[in-house]
Amino acid sequence: MTQEPVVLWRGVAVALVTLFAEDGSVDVTGTAEHAERLVAAGVRAVLVAGSTGEADALSDGERVALVSAVRRACPGVPVVAGASGAWAGPAAELTAASVAVGADAVLVAPPRRVGDLRAFYERVVAAADRRPVLAYHFPGVAGGAVPLEVLPSLPVAGMKDSTGDPERLLRLLSEWDGAVYVGSSALVSTAGMLGAAGAILAVANVAPEDCVAAWEGDAAAQLRLTAVHVAAKSAFPHGLKRLVADRFGTSVAARMG
Repeated sequence: MTQEPVVLWRGVAVALVTLFAEDGSVDVTGTAEHAERLVAAGVRAVLVAGSTGEADALSDGERVALVSAVRRACPGVPVVAGASGAWAGPAAELTAASVAVGADAVLVAPPRRVGDLRAFYERVVAAADRRPVLAYHFPGVAGGAVPLEVLPSLPVAGMKDSTGDPERLLRLLSEWDGAVYVGSSALVSTAGMLGAAGAILAVANVAPEDCVAAWEGDAAAQLRLTAVHVAAKSAFPHGLKRLVADRFGTSVAARMG
């Protein structure tokens, strides 16, 4: 099974943080409310339970509950579910569960050890029930690599690349016809200027307005994002959680780090 390139949205999406109560339990309602306010601030889509959302520390049930709650809270925008797994079986199961509760697409990194990358994504695509599957390239953080040389053979509709590598971005846009989303806030203006489909950004949890402005070519907004970009990477996820708390009064509790 293959997928045609598809662009669910253009512009900035948020890679949503997962909010936790002080006892470590998932604050499903608070996370959905945070997504809702970011949509009101201008983000065009929401990624739930990705690497920014501490997906590795969530059970499948928690991830599906978060997708369901965000879908209800944000009816007017695409909701993308993080559905990576250690091998094709759990990735396909999480994909199916996520689309069953309303995910419009899934974002899936390959396992750190995978033999046949095409076979892996074929199984995920089969479970996605015609929803777009986005490959995720952020090796060392979220699974393994998606080599540029292999990408054209994969049955995916698009890709999120969070490496912040400008040369790789140029090659993606010039050598592949799938939807390209950058995951590094350092490349927002560049991606917008070059015609990428969009950006999926952790810093949009804190500075959605500047993310949107940078995407639209505002150089000053891109420069303002620098401090947020650096602070958000500090002792992940605590640096980002502190920034979100400072602006929105949310919990700084985390399961990772």
